[in-house]
Amino acid sequence: MTRWVILTAPPAEDADGRLAAFASAASANPGVAHCSAGVDLPGSAGGLGALWDLTTESTPSAVLPGLPGDADLVPLAPVHARVVRLDAPRRVKRTLLLTVREGTSPDTVSRFESDLMAMPAHIPAIRSWSLSRVPGYARWTHVWEQEFADPDGLNGDYLLHPYHWTHVDRWFDAEIPGSIVDPAIAHLYRWADGPVLGN
Repeated sequence: MTRWVILTAPPAEDADGRLAAFASAASANPGVAHCSAGVDLPGSAGGLGALWDLTTESTPSAVLPGLPGDADLVPLAPVHARVVRLDAPRRVKRTLLLTVREGTSPDTVSRFESDLMAMPAHIPAIRSWSLSRVPGYARWTHVWEQEFADPDGLNGDYLLHPYHWTHVDRWFDAEIPGSIVDPAIAHLYRWADGPVLGN
């Protein structure tokens, strides 16, 4: 099984309802372990308007035949993940797609990954999380995913936390010496009606 995140444009009408129906139909495919989708919430940036999470033994085009041709299909090679139970089924799924600049040393990349994976120990609002690499892919090198109980957990507790600003933002800020992440990122979040990470 391979996990994928897929960026697409949302349907023109009743986007959330049509995406949910499409994902539910795909989940009935015996080659699909998990499929969910939703419209990017306001505050998302760098995406196409909707995000899919898919776990399949096949390819996205084989199990989601209605995907538009310009969909960004991103295969994930997990580095590490942790699943934490949420009492309420509904949650916010956040996906950050990023590119570490070519030529960055493996030791530096390892320190960067360690700083990302240390975030949940400092920021309790992060529930389930996963860090993946995207080997052999032209646009992105890493995908950093989290689940939150609500948008405030992401936009407040996470993005404004001192650990974020002192240990993680330095890797992204081009004005700080030693930054390694290309400025063109995709910061996307949506509602999910059940667990996404761990499926």
